Amino acid sequence: MKKLSGLVMIGVLITLSSLPWLLSVSASASLLTQQNTQGLDDELKHFAALDPIDTHTHVFENDPAFHTMLNRLHLHLVDICVFTDQKPSFPTLQAQIDSALAVTRASKGHVSFCTTFDPFKFRSPNFAADTIQQLDRDSKNGAVAVKIWKNIGMELKTSEGKFVMPDDAVFTPIYRVIAEHNMTLIAHVAEPNSCWEPPNPASPDYDYYKEHPEWYMYGKTDHPSKEQILAARDHLLAENPKLRIIGAHLGSMEVDVDEMANRFDRYPNFAVDTAARVAYFALQPRDKVRAFLLKYQDRILYGTDLEYGRKGDSGSLQEWESTYLRDWKFFSTNETVEFKGRKVQGLQLPDSVLRKLYRDNAIHWFPRMTNMAQK
Repeated sequence: MKKLSGLVMIGVLITLSSLPWLLSVSASASLLTQQNTQGLDDELKHFAALDPIDTHTHVFENDPAFHTMLNRLHLHLVDICVFTDQKPSFPTLQAQIDSALAVTRASKGHVSFCTTFDPFKFRSPNFAADTIQQLDRDSKNGAVAVKIWKNIGMELKTSEGKFVMPDDAVFTPIYRVIAEHNMTLIAHVAEPNSCWEPPNPASPDYDYYKEHPEWYMYGKTDHPSKEQILAARDHLLAENPKLRIIGAHLGSMEVDVDEMANRFDRYPNFAVDTAARVAYFALQPRDKVRAFLLKYQDRILYGTDLEYGRKGDSGSLQEWESTYLRDWKFFSTNETVEFKGRKVQGLQLPDSVLRKLYRDNAIHWFPRMTNMAQK
């Protein structure tokens, strides 16, 4: 008993002698956290506490100020490459890939890379082989996903003038390889309903089609309907059950959550991101949207479609933070939030659902995000 008392006394003395060091370490950690989030809005501090993942961004510049923002917000990104032939000023495919890799490597685990391919080469007899060779290389360089864009279904044509759809057989071996590499397909196919409707200044996308009339389909009867494009996307889902597919921009089913619910029930390999479409949740009945997000809480990933580093089109760091603040208030509080002049009440989702929306679902649907899963 005396031996035990002596040991207890020794333990107490050791603990007391170590107390100043323990307090110093605790104080240093607390100070580091305070410094890292210094100047953040209180709501953004709650956002940052989740180690959030924005699954839909386009970062073209490896800027130290940008990486500082990522650190302050504890923010992680999926940096997505997009191929277009309509903008001569737009970076080439390889330039985008090189830029995304540079941003990823400099980010210290904050950025993951999503590659793409040139679909306009589909007529080449070596199209599939060449594309697969590129995707093999991008996979070795850490790509977590591959993007297809709306030019498939809305621009790409055969020599006979037929529009090439996302379920075209020419893409079948490419989709198979994406699945074999355990990468995810991000599919931006079709556009919002307003793309096919008369001009409406109240639409969230009115300004976009004013600036990009080439994508405005109203009156263009020689182009496929939205229904035709989405039917092809659904066929792609059915034909590739082992391929995880993220429907970008709410899967272009933005006006009614019932449309998304219908696809979720039919296709277990399908999820959507919120990129540039959160405003459409605000246009629908609050209780309906909230019930949808609760029921399908494993199938929605947070994304913004924010850009950085491309002259003339990129958002400022202030715009990035204000977007995160507005969206966070909408999803996490019952405060009034404004989208393009329309004031709505926030959804006040449970903490468990917020964590899935802002983090856990991204890790699940992009399993190659090993650096983020370890956080």
